[in-house]
Amino acid sequence: MYQKAVAVGDLQFGMYIKELDRPWIETPFVFQGFCLRTEQQLQALRKFCKHVIVDAARSEVSRSAPAQGTPPASSAPAFAIHGNAAYKAQADLGREIAAASAVYSATCQALAKLLEPLETRAASLDGTEVKGLVDRLAESVVRNPDALLLLSKVREAKAAAHARALQVSVYMMVFGRFLQREPDDIRLLGMLGLLQDVGHTRVPAALLQKHERLTAEESEIVKRHVELSAHIVGITKGLPPRLEQLVLLHHERQDGTGYPRGLRGYQIGLHGSIAAICDAYEMLLAPPPYGEGRSAAEAVKLLVKERGTAFHGPLLEQFIRCMGAFPVGSEVELTSGEFGVVVGEHISQRLKPKVMVLLDAAGKLVVSRKVIDLASEPDIRIRRTLEQGKLGFNPRQLF
Repeated sequence: MYQKAVAVGDLQFGMYIKELDRPWIETPFVFQGFCLRTEQQLQALRKFCKHVIVDAARSEVSRSAPAQGTPPASSAPAFAIHGNAAYKAQADLGREIAAASAVYSATCQALAKLLEPLETRAASLDGTEVKGLVDRLAESVVRNPDALLLLSKVREAKAAAHARALQVSVYMMVFGRFLQREPDDIRLLGMLGLLQDVGHTRVPAALLQKHERLTAEESEIVKRHVELSAHIVGITKGLPPRLEQLVLLHHERQDGTGYPRGLRGYQIGLHGSIAAICDAYEMLLAPPPYGEGRSAAEAVKLLVKERGTAFHGPLLEQFIRCMGAFPVGSEVELTSGEFGVVVGEHISQRLKPKVMVLLDAAGKLVVSRKVIDLASEPDIRIRRTLEQGKLGFNPRQLF
């Protein structure tokens, strides 16, 4: 018999947890089924469960707990995922939306002007200005990450290619905060997200905007944007020296199938692995021609299919926990008949976010700022997600 019930107190590292004694959605675990490797996983099991079902056939040989809560040596990551910085919301969402809105709009305008000389091949970037933009965005993320996530949901269908870089930058900084990385590291992730595709300004716009499948030759031309990005960053004064090498990593894949150097696993590192996940996620969400225009739920499913092959498995799990089953900004219909937008998440209850109601059950506009915390409303659930933009909400007006 390969499967057996095991008390949580008797669990050992390396055991494959197949089932819990309660629904998965009531726990912080992202995936149904995982190999017990970290002290954090064990502590979560102790908090939420009394016993679990272990699949011996899928378990790894491991009879001793790893030192200081790290995975067994055979599966230990080559870098620490979590930092030691502790963050708490320093501003409520209403106040931060006002501040973040000004920063976001100013950054959009500045980014367009900043990259304009590159498109005409007349000049290089202004590193000091880039750092200033990212510093202001990072400050907002540290105060309350939901504000920029909400604002970033409002985008033009025909936004310029480099506007997508701002979305990636926001995702990377929010994810860095979630991982408790230090503020300097959050800013580095923000700059990386903003500049890793700057080489697109040297690629023919017709190729970037092409709806049809690229030919092999056209695909190679587009792939050159990675080295072009590294060159531009390398000659830009005022940027962190290591940024030039980091921008080469966002299209590398864990199994070595990426480009430009075919790196694999530990060679990609923490920042490159984060960049790969956030860039792919945004590419799936972005409207055509610069993305696939998929829903957040579809994007997550596609990423999960490549967990551990294209993308770093433990990091991807953390990213999905960070974004939630219904990411901030998702437009939803509730079982109460009301319609609204997700404005906050619960890490331990991924299917029960905070929803601001926009339309009541009769379809009438709700003028009050009514927020339903589904974690406190057992009789109300999310019935379905809506096509992005269906409700036509504007975060600046919501608050």
